[in-house]
Amino acid sequence: MKIAAVYEAVTRSIIAELEQGAAPWVKPWKGGNCIGILPANAITGRCYSGINIPILWHAADVHGYPTNAWLTFKQALDKGAHVKKGEKGTQIVFTKRVTVEKGDTDEEKQISMLRAFAVFNVAQVDGFDAPDAAAAPPPPAGAVIEFAAATGADIRHGGDKAFFVPSVDFIVLPDPESFESVEYYHATKLHELVHWSGHKTRLDRDLNNRFGTNAYAAEELVAELGAAFLCAHLGVQGQLRHAGYIDSWLSLLKKDERAIFTAASKASAAADYLRAFSEQEEEAAE
Repeated sequence: MKIAAVYEAVTRSIIAELEQGAAPWVKPWKGGNCIGILPANAITGRCYSGINIPILWHAADVHGYPTNAWLTFKQALDKGAHVKKGEKGTQIVFTKRVTVEKGDTDEEKQISMLRAFAVFNVAQVDGFDAPDAAAAPPPPAGAVIEFAAATGADIRHGGDKAFFVPSVDFIVLPDPESFESVEYYHATKLHELVHWSGHKTRLDRDLNNRFGTNAYAAEELVAELGAAFLCAHLGVQGQLRHAGYIDSWLSLLKKDERAIFTAASKASAAADYLRAFSEQEEEAAE
């Protein structure tokens, strides 16, 4: 499938979900039995990133696959397995770095190009033993508290709204008891931490040049996706804050079929950036 067709198909699918008042990245863990909540390659164990996460979450949900483990046709063959007759792959993308010449000069530069390829869920493959779902223990209680503390973000409590203030670089959250559940509180905290990651002193995420007047909607989409990725990573099953933004996201995606790809890439970068704080602490403790 050509990459333009992937842009169109993915965006059309997400628009259809949003028009129903839902989002394909909400509660991906509801299937329960999986090697991990983030989609991963069944051979390498490596988690997928960017737009591939909601694509594979959505495919697993629609088809009722019991795991989030995926592999390519060739990987299945290399393991002596085979894709079941009649099964269709799920199109995902990867970024390929290509060297090109700069204008009429002899200078070269590298650009990123997306390429599409298909993967199959292990449920679509015969002769392959999927990883044991029980092998991955759930995150410990208090994981989000420790995760947030590791970032060093200035988080203050009070009022009835959650927001990040870039000019003074702090997050404001209502008191935990104001939320429907502690998990909803944690999900909101993760949403605001994604906003925090974009500050000019950190990832310096400025979406104005890319999205213009739609930059605010795009930043909220980044925060929503990033929070979903982190909720999956930390085992948080709280609600995300998508309801109030659906109309603006629909407007954005209908104007720009590449918007969801950019937002998902930025969200993955934010999630990776935030996870690195905890990983550094773990390495220091060893």
